[in-house]
Amino acid sequence: MTNPKIEQLHALKKEASAGGGEARVAKHRAQGKMTARERIETLLDRGSFHEVDAFATHRETNFGMQDKKFLGDGVITGWGTIDGRLVYVYSQDFTVLGGSVGRVHADKIVKIQDMAIKNGAPIIGLNDSGGARIQEGVVSLGGFSDIFLRNTLASGVIPQISAIMGPCAGGAVYSPALTDFIFMVKKTSQMFITGPDVIKSVTGEDVTFEELGGAMTHNAVSGVAHMAAESEEDCLYLIREMMSYLPSNNMEDPPYEATMDDVLRADNELADIVPSDPSKPYDIKEVITRIVDDGRFFETQEHFAENVVVGFARLGGHGVGIIANQPMVLAGVLDIDASEKAARFVRFCDAFNIPLIVFEDVPGFLPGVNQEHSGIIRKGAKLLYAFCEATVPKMTVITRKAYGGAYCVMNSKHIRSDLNFAWPTSEIAVMGPDGAVNIVFRRELAGAEDQVAKKAELVDDYREQFANPYVAARYGYVDDVIEPSETRARLINGLNMLQNKRDTNPPKKHGNIPL
Repeated sequence: MTNPKIEQLHALKKEASAGGGEARVAKHRAQGKMTARERIETLLDRGSFHEVDAFATHRETNFGMQDKKFLGDGVITGWGTIDGRLVYVYSQDFTVLGGSVGRVHADKIVKIQDMAIKNGAPIIGLNDSGGARIQEGVVSLGGFSDIFLRNTLASGVIPQISAIMGPCAGGAVYSPALTDFIFMVKKTSQMFITGPDVIKSVTGEDVTFEELGGAMTHNAVSGVAHMAAESEEDCLYLIREMMSYLPSNNMEDPPYEATMDDVLRADNELADIVPSDPSKPYDIKEVITRIVDDGRFFETQEHFAENVVVGFARLGGHGVGIIANQPMVLAGVLDIDASEKAARFVRFCDAFNIPLIVFEDVPGFLPGVNQEHSGIIRKGAKLLYAFCEATVPKMTVITRKAYGGAYCVMNSKHIRSDLNFAWPTSEIAVMGPDGAVNIVFRRELAGAEDQVAKKAELVDDYREQFANPYVAARYGYVDDVIEPSETRARLINGLNMLQNKRDTNPPKKHGNIPL
């Protein structure tokens, strides 16, 4: 005998799972997009999702909204697991009122955010929203503000990941902007404060949705996003992979993953990667992948400020964050974008107990009127502040150049780096030999009969005396000069030695980073 109450429950659950109805779902899929529920099923371990507030509906009656009610109100919320670890998730449904955020929609997200904070587990937002629900007016704006507040309170407490799965406009982009990492999907996701039509009417500029706020725009130009995926499935897989490097909250260490990669493995080919000519580039990513476990390096913001490389890897099974100058791009100099990119990454790792490994080859800060007028002093100081503030284990390997203020900034011994190694190819000085000779020996050069030959002689002398790691080593600013082949073993040993490190900053409400 069937129970009518049970049948009613089944009917309501079926209605809730239907989203905006067959026609809207079909149109959504025709654009190459997964449904909100399919995204959750792909992201989480099979069968682990538990939904809450599936029957919630909005309470608005103006503008005929009483006839436009959908169970769930355009967002699916709940929790599940990724590789067996608890995560909270919300997935906006564009087939329901364009995924617009009203009061009830926002309340559902807020409830999940509060649960995530209280229970110390990451939250992942799958965003696909047209923005505030205009029909609900200021009530909708209040809901957005409640979400923003919790994004801020959760910052540095639990990892917050945002995936942009469609066009997100207006207030819908500020919550992702407050989270730790933003993933986008090429060709189907966009982010912008004001759309092309508004820009056209206000400034007269013609721009497409993709040019204005597409995945590659925000990954390569603005730096707002951190990953650009080829498809929605790829995006969700990348989130799962990133989660494997992150602890659940700021009271835990990053997950340990055993490896068959020998901790004492030496790579003799590392010695040949850095060119003997200090002006020639090489790919720092090759150095990184040769040193880390199994050659696996999970890079973030790959397409933005490419003169610095950041990402996650493992050494001896321990998760680490890596920051490296990239000699292949702008000779690895620090500029505004690179400084901000690296600073934010350093602060994330420090907040979540992820040790920092720095590979340094930096000739200095990028000179230029535009850089100075755009605030390279203040913005470069962000990276300095981030390294100074960080209390996690910090190690630096100087592979070649470490010049001037950039030497200080890139996790030098003077700003609480724990271990600093240098390869024999490293050059540590106030500036490069050429520039130093021009200043120090200006009068001597001016009086020389053959200025070219004299300068070459002086440059060679300067490089021999100062552009090497041994002066810094004599002062203890470099803990050891090591063979490149032993870098992996020394870093893993350092991590093991530092695993119980305790360091603190002076008591204060918070610092005042030069924003």
